[in-house]
Amino acid sequence: MVALHTTPSRRPSRKSAIPPATPTTGSGTSGIISEMASQTAKDRAVDRETRELMVAEAAYYCAERRGFAPGHELEDWLEAEAQIAALHR
Repeated sequence: MVALHTTPSRRPSRKSAIPPATPTTGSGTSGIISEMASQTAKDRAVDRETRELMVAEAAYYCAERRGFAPGHELEDWLEAEAQIAALHR
């Protein structure tokens, strides 16, 4: 969806009517992850690159919950993959 915005001295410009995803505090998920969770099942198919970005974001939030202590990167990634897989079931 595209909305038309005008300013007194300029011609109309097209800007996206959908606001960018912003992180939510405390939930551990945000951005593209929460957007995907709210979509219908038929719209959930994502390409490999998008899925990897989703996993990376979820892994970041897993690490954040642990206080970014080193040595748990693989665990964070695997947990994130499980979270994203659960969104697509």
